[in-house]
Amino acid sequence: MDVSGGSGQPRSGNDESAERRTGPGAPPPDAPHPGATPPRNAETAGKTGETAGKAGKQDPGEHPPHPEPAPATSQDGPAEAPAEQTRPGGADAAPRAGDGQEQSPGGAPGGGEPARGSGDRTRPVGDTHPDRARARSGQTPPPARPKEPGGGLLMGRPFGVPVYVAPSWFLVAALITWVFGGQLDRVLPELGAARYLVSLFFAVAFYASVLVHELAHTLAALRFKLPVRRIQLQFFGGVSEIEKEAETPGREFVLAFVGPLLSLILSGVFYLALRLSEPGTVPSVLLAGLMISNLIVAAFNLLPGLPLDGGRMLRAVVWKITGRPMSGTVAAAWAGRALAVAVLIGLPLVTQPGVGSTEDTAGTLTNALLAAILAAIIWTGAGNSLRMARLREHLPALRARTLTRRAVPIETDTSLAEALRRANAAGARALVVVDGHGEPISLVRESAIAGVPEHRRPWVTASDLAQKLTDGMRVSAELAGEELLDALRATPATEYLVVEETGEIYGVLSAADVEQAFVKAMARPSASS
Repeated sequence: MDVSGGSGQPRSGNDESAERRTGPGAPPPDAPHPGATPPRNAETAGKTGETAGKAGKQDPGEHPPHPEPAPATSQDGPAEAPAEQTRPGGADAAPRAGDGQEQSPGGAPGGGEPARGSGDRTRPVGDTHPDRARARSGQTPPPARPKEPGGGLLMGRPFGVPVYVAPSWFLVAALITWVFGGQLDRVLPELGAARYLVSLFFAVAFYASVLVHELAHTLAALRFKLPVRRIQLQFFGGVSEIEKEAETPGREFVLAFVGPLLSLILSGVFYLALRLSEPGTVPSVLLAGLMISNLIVAAFNLLPGLPLDGGRMLRAVVWKITGRPMSGTVAAAWAGRALAVAVLIGLPLVTQPGVGSTEDTAGTLTNALLAAILAAIIWTGAGNSLRMARLREHLPALRARTLTRRAVPIETDTSLAEALRRANAAGARALVVVDGHGEPISLVRESAIAGVPEHRRPWVTASDLAQKLTDGMRVSAELAGEELLDALRATPATEYLVVEETGEIYGVLSAADVEQAFVKAMARPSASS
């Protein structure tokens, strides 16, 4: 996972001149955003692709998006390639990151705690910062869970996990109906036009089998206490978005294997039912088709390369041997790329008509196109799996405490010019508006300051440029990695008030600083690759 950087960076401990040049009056930074995100979560159990969280770019005055890890996706049958990962069948879990290099907190020159101010007279015993203000709201409430992302037509919530049918599913359902209907015309010509109704039933039954495959991944994830964001049925199959990675290689292996195992079991069930049915009838043809299709889904997903289930299993084996999840991801990702090349070259050769065949070139071109699509999905999914692993590895470098800017408290009637003078004198880069009791009530937006000409600043009160604090804009100084990103995603804003567990103000966290730190962390080479 690769990305790079902007300007509202946290201060190093002794960067005094930089602090004064980039105070609250400076223009907002224009930090680039991470290109792959994951995510929200973890990786995925076996299908053709993973999805990573993405961070978009917005106007500084608006609420910028925050870098986020993409949910882990697991897919059955060939599935369309989402941004991060989509694969036919299987379970994925996001690789875990090791601790990144910690940056020094943004504070006064020479380091130290960012939060400064004259707001409070009551501070904890042993506090070495007598001028630190106190937030009277107590501990930071947990962030609300982000709204469900959707992803098509909601079909239900088995085990509490929403199941969506993507619009692309209707395209593949129509394609299956047409192709299978042509085969039925040769096997059961007496059906006439009714063969297309039977074919449609087959398409729905096949995707019901794919859903069972995905539910196997989902149940295994829930058994291991891994949250599942959603299941989506799409063009080339299904995907289970698992938000956390498995904690051990053994669990990773089980999480990936249960999908193909269920497909094999379904294939066996359909085979037994086929033995009991009368040959040459509609039920026997449907059962034969479902038996073969589930066998193909299982076999395809067991191929040893990301983003397939077999790739997740290979990752678990290498992880177990080396003790490093990233090493397993690298090995499985390159195996996936080799598999993509093999599919691109091998599938057209295997399906090529024999010498003297009367088959026209249309079938050959169709097979070549299908091979190209599958190869592209597998190659992209393998690369996205690798990027997601690197993202997870670097996430711990994002720490609220080290990214927080020093802030000064100001009263509601303080002019902007006076507020900036106090901030510059204190070496601070953020302004917190407090009431008469020193309780923070709003944060002055950096982008709003930049929009006020210098000659007007003595006549504008800083509180006129402030954004009212909500519970979601108060974040704990102890947040780091995914927890920090989840908190910011839950309440999008340009600045956040950072508080200690006691409720004491620590400083102000800028979304631009988080994005820049994310970019810098992703630019560092991986220790495991």
